[in-house]
Amino acid sequence: MWKSENESLSGRDYGNGVLSSTKHTVKTDGFELRGQSWYVATDIPSDFLVQIGDVNFHLHKYPLLSRSGKMNRLIYESRDPDINKIALDDLPGGPEPFELAAKFCYGIAVDLTAANISGLRCAAEYLEMTEDLEEGNLIFKTEAFLSYVVLSSWRDSIIVLKSCEKLSPWAENLQIVRRCSESIAWKACANPKGIRWAYTGKPPKVSSPKWNDVKDSSPSRNQPVPPDWWFEDVSILRIDHFVRVITAIKVKGMRFELIGAAIMRYATKWLPGLIRESSGPGDEISSCSASNSNSSSGSSWKGGLHMIVAGTKEDPPTVQAKDQRMIIESLVSIIPPQKDSVSCSFLLRLLRMANMLKVAPALVNELEKRVGMQFEQATLADLLIPTYNKGETLYDVDLVQRLLEHFLVQEQTESSSPSRQSFSDKHMYDGTQRVNSTSAKMRVARLVDSYLTEVARDRNLSLTKFQVLAEALPESARTCDDGLYRAVDSYLKAHPTLSEHERKRLCRVMDCQKLSIDACMHAAQNERLPLRVVVQVLFSEQVKISNAIANNSLKEAGESQYQPMISNRKTLLEGTPQSFQEGWAAAKKDINTLKFELESVKAKYLELQNDMENLQRQFDKISKQKQTSAWSSGWKKLSKLTKMTPLENQDIGPHLQTTADQTRKTPRRWRNSIS
Repeated sequence: MWKSENESLSGRDYGNGVLSSTKHTVKTDGFELRGQSWYVATDIPSDFLVQIGDVNFHLHKYPLLSRSGKMNRLIYESRDPDINKIALDDLPGGPEPFELAAKFCYGIAVDLTAANISGLRCAAEYLEMTEDLEEGNLIFKTEAFLSYVVLSSWRDSIIVLKSCEKLSPWAENLQIVRRCSESIAWKACANPKGIRWAYTGKPPKVSSPKWNDVKDSSPSRNQPVPPDWWFEDVSILRIDHFVRVITAIKVKGMRFELIGAAIMRYATKWLPGLIRESSGPGDEISSCSASNSNSSSGSSWKGGLHMIVAGTKEDPPTVQAKDQRMIIESLVSIIPPQKDSVSCSFLLRLLRMANMLKVAPALVNELEKRVGMQFEQATLADLLIPTYNKGETLYDVDLVQRLLEHFLVQEQTESSSPSRQSFSDKHMYDGTQRVNSTSAKMRVARLVDSYLTEVARDRNLSLTKFQVLAEALPESARTCDDGLYRAVDSYLKAHPTLSEHERKRLCRVMDCQKLSIDACMHAAQNERLPLRVVVQVLFSEQVKISNAIANNSLKEAGESQYQPMISNRKTLLEGTPQSFQEGWAAAKKDINTLKFELESVKAKYLELQNDMENLQRQFDKISKQKQTSAWSSGWKKLSKLTKMTPLENQDIGPHLQTTADQTRKTPRRWRNSIS
């Protein structure tokens, strides 16, 4: 299947791709090259000079005029019958195809191969070598060779399409590119069991291969052909021809996973900067083509692109940068719309190069939306995309913010999209989708927390950007805020000059009740956190411990109901796996240690609080003593006496009466004694 063999087509024998003319007007032994000039090996002196670039052809008029309509027009319409020189600088393909066309005019045998057929076909069209001048002219024979030999072979179709890169727009106008693209697409989509794998990206070992040769790369009949067998072959094509092939393959209904994998293979071959990780902005990104692993070292033909892109975004665009920009824009336009057609890592690396090379904003926005569709598959290394604007943050935090927004919009769209399934299937689908959406948000939350921890070390990162990115996800996306606490702590370390208000504002992004025991212990001793946050952490930890103790007591009470079923503790331990017993013992020991440390911290806190209250009371007492005097103390005592209750007055009354009687009796005694 798809072999390049000798074929007899419609009564015409192509003789292993050898063309020859039956009419010999000038007897010759061939062409001779002397420096930059070709001469006809004949006794008749040449009377016509054709210049094509730096190469001169010393020929004769009559063989050319008998088969080329363009030569007839140029000579007979020049009004100079003695013209003996003409320049054909715009001939497609240059001197090589014209040499073959001139040999054909002289009746010299010409070897047709997949490497020269496209150039010769375009040269024949340019020279107007039609059937009107001679039956079996060059246009007819090259067209027949293309249709019946080249397009029936996978390998030859690839080589011809590769050779069309230097023949624009002639190859497009003559439908050579379209026919080769459709032939490649048809063979790529066919059943691999019928393929004789005659081309795997290897260059031909000889310039004129025999079409009935069996190539070394052809698999055996029993060897299964992998589904990606055609990736390496189409990856040697130029980007516009690759787009034509992929578009034709899409039309024929190939699976989108294979199309996406082919696009990724092509990108890694022509954009090696996707693989190499940049350490930061300002690095030089060199892109040189990866040579084909299957190509022989002695061959001069290599399928690849050699480009170098250096400098930052402020540098003037080079030709190589423009080529890479065109490749990225073309690849983005042909990526299948399905969600998992290409990996998220590939999209992010493509987005990094797109930002660096200033790709069209519409395509960059399309790339960002594609990343948002599968943002939960991203990794931290892929998200660390540097920004190339001077004076801003080290990493492009705004880009990650946009990606997160696209992800949330996509999740909202999927959750609100109506389902056409039945009632029971719809409820099952809704439940599965809800679980998948929750797990995706949780993965994205962990990814964002890791990203915030990394970018928080940048001193140029503003508090507002940090806070907006941290609060972008809903609260349900995080069941534990340990990652967010690490990010906050990293930001506080990198920004020691924050005010008390800014630190409180920063700590609002995390929920102290969602911190683990380890995080709470670290936060309780973290001097960078505001005191109010530390108190909240301690309070939430106390509540957790109380709840844990209550749950433990309830669990023990529940287990006591089933105690008669277990004979003794020894039987229970024997029925428990040893690994579980050891793990539970270690966990219980850790819990007791943490409880003891927490109680000690609480005791120290209460002790400090009591000391503070005692100091406050002593201070108030001292301040009051300084303000008092003798008169004020006397009046205060009188006021206390006047404010006594009736009961107190009753208690004090008899005492006053007795003292009064005693005072009355005393003078009497004194008077009696005097008398």
